[in-house]
Parts: sequence; C-alpha cells; structure tokens
Amino acid sequence: MKNLRNNCQTRLIAFDLDGTLLDSVPDLAKSVQLTLEELELPTQQQAEVRNWIGNGARVLVKRALSGDMKGAVSDELFEKAYPLFLKHYAKNLNCDSALYDGVENTLRDLKEAGIPLACITNKPTEFTLPLLEEIGLSSFFDKVVCGDTFEQRKPHPMQLLEVAKVFNVEPAQSIMVGDSVNDIKAAQAAGFYSICVDYGYHGDYDVHQLGADVVISQFSDIKQLLQKAA
Repeated sequence: MKNLRNNCQTRLIAFDLDGTLLDSVPDLAKSVQLTLEELELPTQQQAEVRNWIGNGARVLVKRALSGDMKGAVSDELFEKAYPLFLKHYAKNLNCDSALYDGVENTLRDLKEAGIPLACITNKPTEFTLPLLEEIGLSSFFDKVVCGDTFEQRKPHPMQLLEVAKVFNVEPAQSIMVGDSVNDIKAAQAAGFYSICVDYGYHGDYDVHQLGADVVISQFSDIKQLLQKAA
C-alpha cells in the first residue's frame, strides 16, 4: 500500500460513478431485461448484469446479448439492441438506484474543504448529467467527464489527464476513487493516487489484487485518509 502522505498535497479528487457513488445495477438490469424481452431473447438476472458493468453501455449490451464477459455478438444484433437499451434506460434512469452510504456527506465535506472534485465515468453523457442531477450530486462536481467526452475512456488515462489539466494540477497531486480494474488502471497510467472501494462492481477480480494504492470499505474512509495525510 502506498501511503497517501507520501504524495504532494491533494489538489484534485476524481470519482467514478457506477459502483463507487451509486448502485445503479437495479435500473441497468431492468433496462437490459426489457431490451432482451423486446428482442424475444433469453433474459439475464441482476446478479449477472452486476458483473458486466464497468466498460460503458455498449459493452454492457454486448455482454447481455452474448451472456458472457466476452460480449461477442454480430453487428446486426447489436445495432438492433443498443437503441432499445438506450430507450429503456432513459425511462428507468433513477427508479431503484441508490447512493452508497456516506457518499453525500463525504462529498459535501470535501467540497467545503475547498478540494476540486470531478466525476469521471464511462457512462454516456446523455445519462450521466441527468442522473447526477436527479440523485442530487451534480452541485458537488466542478467537472464531469463521461465516456463520450474524449476519444479515449478508462482504462486509458486520457480522461484523468485532461481533468488534471483543467485544474492545472499535477497527476501526483490527484486522487482517483473507483471500484473497478478500469479505474485503477487509468489511475496508474495517469500517475494518480488510486483508492478502490470494495463494495462496487469488480466482476471476477479480487479487489485487493487490482493494484490500488489503498482499498477502503466505507466511502467516508476517504476523509480519514486525507486527515492522516495532512
């Protein structure tokens, strides 16, 4: 574990959305199921959908269609299914999704401490912005970067590096908080300190083997890490 106090003063904290701030599986699973039903294909259980999240909506749909992580399906089937999924998810964006414990209070405390906060997600803009608004988190973020904001997305470091540029902050002064291998790989490639939450969407990965600088079990543990580093 790389101690946070070995870093420079924290001047930017970026957060993943799904699996880190919000448990969005119920609504994503419902949208996947409605899509498959409309195509008259076998449905998928919520537990399976949970394992397939983390690489964006397009990959999720491909995995749901194929029934596995590889997501190998024909272009013709995907082109039929993807618009249907977008339609259903737009209608079920925030029905049963829920913030994880401590998220709102922790973000408020960090905001009041004057630390710039960003949300960096692979979710498309058309869903991310209204969802952040509906769940009451949009006001906490000084910058929101989505899966279609730049040419590359996590695990590529582009999103993180571009956000650091916005705030004129060095990567070594920045933290990425996420739940998946994509978050940690992006942080490592960008030179960000990485915090991984152990309650999110890890797929088949052991969260302690992802290579994060630190693993936490409660979102509010972020404040304790910062206090120890002060």
